[in-house]
This record gives sequence, C-alpha cells and structure tokens, in this order.
Amino acid sequence: MQTGLRSHIYPILEIAHSGHRLSRIFDVVLILLIALNVMAVILESVDSLSARYGEFFSWFEFVSVIIFSIEYVLRVWSCVEHEGGEYKLPLKGRIRYMLTPMALIDLLAIAPFYLGILIPLDLRFIRALRLLRIFKLTRYFSALDVLLSVLKDEGRAFGAALFVLIVILIIASSGIYMFEHEAQPQAFGSIPAAMWWAVATLTTVGYGDVTPITVGGKLFGACITVVGIGMVALPAGILASGFSEHLHTRQEEYGSLVDEACEDGVLTAEEQYALEKSRLELGLSREDAERIFMRVARDMQQHRVECPHCNQ
Repeated sequence: MQTGLRSHIYPILEIAHSGHRLSRIFDVVLILLIALNVMAVILESVDSLSARYGEFFSWFEFVSVIIFSIEYVLRVWSCVEHEGGEYKLPLKGRIRYMLTPMALIDLLAIAPFYLGILIPLDLRFIRALRLLRIFKLTRYFSALDVLLSVLKDEGRAFGAALFVLIVILIIASSGIYMFEHEAQPQAFGSIPAAMWWAVATLTTVGYGDVTPITVGGKLFGACITVVGIGMVALPAGILASGFSEHLHTRQEEYGSLVDEACEDGVLTAEEQYALEKSRLELGLSREDAERIFMRVARDMQQHRVECPHCNQ
C-alpha cells in the first residue's frame, strides 16, 4: 500500500507532463506560493506595511513554511520512485537525493524559519534568507536551470576572468594611489581606500563620488575606464557562449531521442509521451521540438531506400 501511494504522489510532485492535470495544478499553486512569499518578504521590509500587516505576514509565513515542509518531506519520501533508479535504495537513495542541488534549495527555503526558532538570530538576517525561496522556481523554469548549468560548466572560465579582474583591480587601485594620494589624501589615502574608485570604474558604474583631479590621475583613469569595458564584456561573452552551446547540446540530445523513436517509422503513444517528457526536462519549447521533428522527417525522407521492383 505504501509503495502504491508513493507511486501516485511522486508524479504529482514532479514537473507536470501533458495529460497530468493534478500535477499541473500542483505546479501552478506552488509557483504562485513561491512568488507570493518573495513578494511578502519585499513588502515586509517597508516599515509602514510591516507595522500595519505584521500579523498577516507572520501567519502567511507560518502557513507557507508548513506547506514547503510537507512538500520537502514528501519529495524525500517518494524519491525512491524515480524512473532512473538513482535513489532506489531506501536509506542511501534518500540521502543521495537530499544532497542534490534542488533538494538543498528546498531545504534552504524552510531552514530560516526553523533557525529563527532554535537559534536567536537577527530578524533582518532571517528575512534576507527567506528570499532564497526564489531559487525553488529553478525547478519550473528551464531558463534558470540552463543558467545554473552554464555557471557550473563554465566555472573554470569564470574563475580565470575573476582572477584577471582581481589583478587589474590591484593595478588600478595602486596606480591611482600613486597619482592622487597627495592631492586627495582623504579619498586616495591608501591603496585599500582607492579600491572603491577602482571597482566603480572597472565595472563602468562610475558613481562620481571619488574622481581623479591631477593630470596623471585623469589619464590613468581614462585608461582604466577603457579596460573596464573589456572586463565587463569578458564574463558576458563567456555566459552568452555557454548559453548557446548548452542549448545546442540539449537540442542535439532531443534530436537523438527523436531519431530513435522514429527509427521504425511508427511513433507510438508511449514514445510520444516519452518525447514530451524529455522535451520538458531539457527545457525546449514546442517550436524547437517541431523544428527538430521536421528535420528528422526530412532526413528520413532523403535517406529512404525504395525497392527497384515495386517502388516501396
């Protein structure tokens, strides 16, 4: 009986596939609840709203934590029903699932509430941690999933760009200190103090609260500004390239699945369901899937071999 109940609960908790109405309703309700929680945290930071609706915010937080806690427990309990068999073992499988990124995000979404009860912490710190619930949306929006995957895959490239940025930051703050520390001892009295100007300039923000006034400082600042434009473009280029490559890889993976399903010339209902499920897991739009289907059909048409006797 327990196994049967788990097998019914697991697909409801997972991202809805076509035809699973209950799972779709669950997804929509949870997305709305997450969005409302983030909005509540933002509005609660307004003193006038917090004083007037503080009790409502507290009750809403309590109810939300109860729902998120039940969801987390059910996910851990039913994870052994995962189709891939990764979490098949009752104890080790559940521990392995609890260490996955999405399970950790679910845990972080409810942890601030219980931390506030068990440990006396600053309420402002607790409110800030509650904003981590926005990461629960990663499960339902493929764009966020792609972003996290790109950041993971391009970690070394981002690390190299960060190292270069730190080196240039040190050079910029040291150089502007040499030019400006005598003319402006309050703003550029030390290299650490000059780092504020270097960060604002390298990121092309340029607040204008601290600016060089000497001729050498202005020339040096102009050079650093030009370098800053390139430093902003570097991680943006890495991110754009990673996005493009990751999406291309997912399209190729889906194309391979379509090739396998259409290999015998017949697309059964089970194969259609499996392909739709794969499309949602890979985060591809219906338009992308249709284009891949048309490409596969066109390739099959071009490589079709006809019998010389009956033309079949």
